[in-house]
Formats: sequence, C-alpha cells, structure tokens
Amino acid sequence: MTKTYRVPLSVRVGNLLTTTLLRAGVKLGSMALLTVRGRKSGLPRTTPIAVGEQDGQRWLIGAYGVVDWVRNLRAAGEAILTQGRRSEHIFVVELSPKEAAPILKQSLAGAPGFLLKYFEATPASSLEEFEREAQHHPVFLVQSAEDRQARTEHENITRRRSIV
Repeated sequence: MTKTYRVPLSVRVGNLLTTTLLRAGVKLGSMALLTVRGRKSGLPRTTPIAVGEQDGQRWLIGAYGVVDWVRNLRAAGEAILTQGRRSEHIFVVELSPKEAAPILKQSLAGAPGFLLKYFEATPASSLEEFEREAQHHPVFLVQSAEDRQARTEHENITRRRSIV
C-alpha cells in the first residue's frame, strides 16, 4: 500500500531552523540548501536537504516521497545547491528504481530513526524491496554545470567521429 507522506510539524520547524543556520553560512554536516524554480509559480523555492555522497558522486533523495521540491526539481532539471558560503549551479538526473535501489539501501542504513517510518523497507531488506521503494522515494544524481558541459562536449566529439 502506498503511504501518504506528510511532513510532521517537528520536521517543518527543524527545517526552518536548519534553513536559517545554512543561510548564515553555518556548515551542518551534509546539509545544503536546494533552491529550485517552482513549477507553477516560476519563483525560487528553497529547502534544506541532505546531500549523499558515494564513490565521488552526489545524490539527493526524496526521503519524504514525492513532495514539492521533488516535483519542482523534476520539472526544472536544475537548481542551485548552497553548502556553507559556496553556491553551485547543478543539473540532476532522476535514477531508475533499479539504479536507485542500492543507493537507497545504503542511505537508509545510516538514516536517523525518524526517517525509517516513511519507508516500508528496512536496512536489512532486499534490493528488490528497495526497487519498489524507489518508486515512492526518488533519487537524483547531482551533476555540476562543469561536469555536464564536459560530458556534453565529449558526447558531441564521439558523435562526430562516428559520423565520419
């Protein structure tokens, strides 16, 4: 059964406090501010988010499900990620459930206890169960603007060579 995700008041209050500290430039572990253009209003929307990292790649996980920042990020495909006093223009690629499952499994193993109630899978669950979870908890691969430009240039060169 699909769960209804409603962010509790305690998390909303915590987000307000976290946002205030992050805007002041205080580093809070892996926390960052994600600013993405609203899909309906077009106005910038900012929310605190944990940035996961594994094998030199960064991830954003919709721990509370398909909430507004997830919908906005899907629509925009890009955002500003601010950590400390450093802001970075990023692009994102949403992973398929099969690609997202191992990342979700690893992330859930180190997640705070209050997040576990939003998942039907547990850290001991199989990858197949995490594939089902990934349908309700999207995972985005973060690409810096520089990485994306270099990748695009490489693909264009490869495409040109195959034509010749």
